[in-house]
Amino acid sequence: MLSDPLFLFATIACLVVLVILLFGIGTFAKGGEFNRRNANRIMRWRLGAQFVAVVLIVTFAWLRSRG
Repeated sequence: MLSDPLFLFATIACLVVLVILLFGIGTFAKGGEFNRRNANRIMRWRLGAQFVAVVLIVTFAWLRSRG
């Protein structure tokens, strides 16, 4: 499974979502002007990355089920 490039891309995409989520939580907890200016932008980035990750995971599962 580790030799499958689609699995590696899906794993990397999940890690990117995690990093964006943790960054957003950190800025939310800290508050301040940066959070007020960028909270929605960070959430949009997370949603986009999460969409890509889900598409890659579903594609990987579909291709693996076909043999």
